[in-house]
Amino acid sequence: MKIPFVSFLPLEKELDKELRDAFERVYTRSWYIEGEEDKAFEKAFAEYCGVKYAVGSGNGLDALMLALKALGIKEGDEVIVPSNTYIATALAVTYVGATPVLVEPDIKTFNINPALIEEKITSKTKAIMPVHLYGQACDMDPIMEIAKKHDLYVVEDCAQAHGATYKGRKVGTFGDAAGFSFYPGKNLGALGDAGATITNNEALADMVRALGNYGSDYKYHHIYKGNNSRLDELQAAFLSAKLPILDKVNEDRRRIANAYSAGIKNAKVILPYVKEECVPVWHIYAVRCDARDELEKYLKDLGIGTNKHYPIPMHLQECYKDLGLKEGDLPIAEEISRTELSLPLYYGMTDEQIQFVIDSINNF
Repeated sequence: MKIPFVSFLPLEKELDKELRDAFERVYTRSWYIEGEEDKAFEKAFAEYCGVKYAVGSGNGLDALMLALKALGIKEGDEVIVPSNTYIATALAVTYVGATPVLVEPDIKTFNINPALIEEKITSKTKAIMPVHLYGQACDMDPIMEIAKKHDLYVVEDCAQAHGATYKGRKVGTFGDAAGFSFYPGKNLGALGDAGATITNNEALADMVRALGNYGSDYKYHHIYKGNNSRLDELQAAFLSAKLPILDKVNEDRRRIANAYSAGIKNAKVILPYVKEECVPVWHIYAVRCDARDELEKYLKDLGIGTNKHYPIPMHLQECYKDLGLKEGDLPIAEEISRTELSLPLYYGMTDEQIQFVIDSINNF
């Protein structure tokens, strides 16, 4: 049985008419940037998240970078980020001239360990950027307490966690701002690159919008040295077609993840841990295995697609040599990079496909 790591076909088949209608609306209107589709999606997404404002951008990295820039994070500043995350989190910090300071995760949840944050805070620290990795919320209460104690901003990286909750509250609503990615593979994905920054702060939202529009608050009037990062009309229209069934998509992902968690019984494989106060949306179902590479090949030979998130930890990437970190300095991130394997999980997976993955792993 061939099972891809991800497939968009079930969702796109279900929304075929809505997506084609979205294209036709934009094409017929002949308005492609900063139009009615953008406004409608921003309003709907803000309401979905439970905040006052959403500002579209070109991608999730820019959504984070623009939030940091709007908060005044600049050269000479430091921002706390998890050592175990996709590199975009750190790049957002780098792009505003600041330095990412890496804090180890809880190896059970993969998310930043709040107990390790304070020891990394210096006089240069200006913000904490928790990442709700793989679709499970970070432990936000202690993070917010630390931020309040040290007068720090909090910018949540929600790129993988659309709709995830912590103590009944959606991620992205705890900090000063949050960034989302709508890369096609995300739980809410465009048909290209797209992102959004959300916040309850009107002045911050206005500044993010201006910064993403060449620093302009109105045409040919530039108040900041800005960027070009706007959510185009076509992607906004596609996202508006998908947003109404996001909760349904997330529930289906929980169905698959719950089946994996109940069915996989192999002592060599460590299953994901879910904190009681969290309701994850399972962007990724990440297991750990000391024989990860052997398991990966075994599943590939059976026709089961997998992925590794992320095989080279951020501090050992060539581009971040300037952080002065070497192998062994962040052992938890390194252990996760060495052992993590992501199983197939996408909307519309059949029970037969799920069971084949379970049986295959149990026979490893």
